[in-house]
Amino acid sequence: MPASNQQTYNLPISGMTCASCAGRVERTLAKVPGVQSAQVNLASEMARIEGLDATLPSLIEAVQQAGYQVSSQRLELSIGGMTCASCAGRVERALLKQPGVISVSVNLASEKASLQVLAGSDSAALIAAVEAAGYHASLPEQETKAAPSNYTREHWLLLAAVLLTLPLALPMFADWLGWHWMLPAWLQFALATPVQFVIGARFYRAAWNALRAGTGNMDLLVAIGTSAAYGLSIYLWWTAGDGQMAHLYFESSATVITLVLLGKFLESRAKRQTGAAIQALQALRPEQAVRIVDGRDEQISIARLQVGDLLRVRPGERFAADGEVVEGQSQADESLITGESLPLDKAPGDRVTGGAINGAGQLLVKTTALGAESVLARIIRLVEDAQAAKAPIQKLVDRISAVFVPVVLLIAALTFAGWLLAGSGMEQALINAVSVLVIACPCALGLATPAAIMAGTGVAAKHGILIKDAQALEIVHKVTDVAFDKTGTLTSGKPQLLHWQAVPGTSEEDLLGLAGALQQGSEHPLAKAVLRTCSERNLRLPAVNASHSLPGRGTRGQVGELELALGNQRLLEEQQLSTGELQQQAAAWQNEGRTLSWLLQLAPQAKVLGLLAFGDELKAGAAAAVASLQQRGVTCHLISGDNPGSAGVVARQLGIQQVHANVLPEDKAAHVAALKQAGHVVAMVGDGINDAPALAAADVGIAMGGGTDVAMAAAGISLMRGDPQLVPAALEISRRTYAKIRQNLFWAFVYNLVGIPLAAAGLLNPVLAGAAMALSSVSVVSNALLLGYWKPARQSSTVEHPPADGKGVTTTTPGGVTP
Repeated sequence: MPASNQQTYNLPISGMTCASCAGRVERTLAKVPGVQSAQVNLASEMARIEGLDATLPSLIEAVQQAGYQVSSQRLELSIGGMTCASCAGRVERALLKQPGVISVSVNLASEKASLQVLAGSDSAALIAAVEAAGYHASLPEQETKAAPSNYTREHWLLLAAVLLTLPLALPMFADWLGWHWMLPAWLQFALATPVQFVIGARFYRAAWNALRAGTGNMDLLVAIGTSAAYGLSIYLWWTAGDGQMAHLYFESSATVITLVLLGKFLESRAKRQTGAAIQALQALRPEQAVRIVDGRDEQISIARLQVGDLLRVRPGERFAADGEVVEGQSQADESLITGESLPLDKAPGDRVTGGAINGAGQLLVKTTALGAESVLARIIRLVEDAQAAKAPIQKLVDRISAVFVPVVLLIAALTFAGWLLAGSGMEQALINAVSVLVIACPCALGLATPAAIMAGTGVAAKHGILIKDAQALEIVHKVTDVAFDKTGTLTSGKPQLLHWQAVPGTSEEDLLGLAGALQQGSEHPLAKAVLRTCSERNLRLPAVNASHSLPGRGTRGQVGELELALGNQRLLEEQQLSTGELQQQAAAWQNEGRTLSWLLQLAPQAKVLGLLAFGDELKAGAAAAVASLQQRGVTCHLISGDNPGSAGVVARQLGIQQVHANVLPEDKAAHVAALKQAGHVVAMVGDGINDAPALAAADVGIAMGGGTDVAMAAAGISLMRGDPQLVPAALEISRRTYAKIRQNLFWAFVYNLVGIPLAAAGLLNPVLAGAAMALSSVSVVSNALLLGYWKPARQSSTVEHPPADGKGVTTTTPGGVTP
């Protein structure tokens, strides 16, 4: 095996704690095919691997199988000079050859390269690799005024090309109208030459870079085609006899270059519009903030802010950071962040989001999150990740793009040879070959998928729907079943303690006091409801010791001499305690849809102390969301940890017929897995930590706004506000985006499959071919931009439901009991 294949990798390893860890990693790496030696340094947490043809992904997989992690980071580069899908593929291949690069995705529409690299990788080496491939690269923060200046330069070049080409094209148009006149040959030459070699120099540079790299691109096709037409014109002019006026093709070469430049200019403008969502979100970040220090206001840059700083936010100003209102009352316009059209009331204790606009009142806000940890930064990161990712369908396009230019060159050569063999002169054969080169367009193929994804994810983010990646976008439109959590998803998540009853010998105040003592420090919605009632009744709560939660059942702790527990029916059944006369009351409240909690004394004597009943309102859009999904043929499921009575009442109110009650958090994922195993494509909708396993188990997880970070991390889609109607909206924008991808790919393929044979058959001249090529890319991007007009449908919350007796509603519990 040649020595040139020798590879050396330095992998940063995390998770090692001792020498045996280092030895285990070494032994695992040594087993990877191609590895000749592996040395792991525990102190520096680095592994040095040498071998022949050992690949980085295989080494990383080996480390992970050993139970450790290879530290990596995400890096983004701005790429300049790409013109078609072949260029994007070439940049990808150049970057993948660099040490430390794990994966690369190049987006032609956004002109960005998203890389996963080993921690500590040198970005300068990656930029140099792109430059060596013939393109320009920079870190996003290095982009200052380069883009506007390049845009202005392209504008003036296009204008010059139009002014020089117009006199050449006028006789051609006149000829179509029956007026035959022609410019002198020397004037045609004088007009066409600067267009060909000065304004069109970009095509020659890009073509040369492609040839150096042993590949081809759109620029190579344009350079060869227009040079052939220009060269043929020179030859015909040179060989024409004295006093003869030969038909020249200077107008074809100049017009093709001008039309291609026009197409690229319009395409560039359209591509900037596909990134409008990111630009709008980035524009929300204010540059200055007013910080209060020692009672005095000071104007500072937001870069100097720290968590805990006290900020003064005046009416009409944007919040500089995420925070909590300390003083004042106002409203906040969060429409560009969450899609919520109505301003939200803000008072002391309420959270505010950086980038939102303060209303008429002045607020004092204590900062809680800055920079990359802020809500706005996380939204931008999610949208950027989704727009940088490749949809699975793009793999087919990448394979075609890799061979597209060589195949077109071969077809052009065959066209030239075929027309010569058919008896046509060299002039006709060459013009038809030029038409083949000019009409072939790999750009449309390269833009079809990323342009649609950028437009779709951008407009979705505008309305509060954050799609994490292209894979989620491709799956959501296929969903057949949607499983909802109940509390905080379909209901408000702010239950009220409505009823309570103590057993004889225990007063109601004692019942509430002991229950409140157990719930101190808890963030559970039911705990907050108990504590709120205790506060309203001015109850003094005793201290609780050794308090700990009982997952899926309740909580337990020591209050004085008593060992107590507060929890659901499952906890009661585990303790096997008699409920006595409370059972009848429990059944009545449960039939009303109340959530029940039992207060139990476990020691010194085990007994039931009382019963608490909670109520939670349905969200305004819940019924309309379920109805909309069912109209699409999607089956809705309710998976809840609540009792069957409470879950059943909510299901009847919403028209959900598949109900699973008393489900432990870990069992929610099992229910989702069972649906998938039955052949369904499942979306899980939830908002809490206990929903995270089910969100991850589903084909696509949808995290509701106001939910936990854990839930949002496990979900493929995050909804920025707690409106259930965003669930069918997410399915709809996914369906429309995927439809745009299919439309774009269809027309891109059809365009080339029809246009190239027509050009080879001599039915298109180079000018028409150039116009068609320019139009193809613009049409693909413009079609994608139509997604920008999409808005979520709003439906009435008044929906016909099944009868209140529950007929037709199937409610099951983990034990298979149907109440």
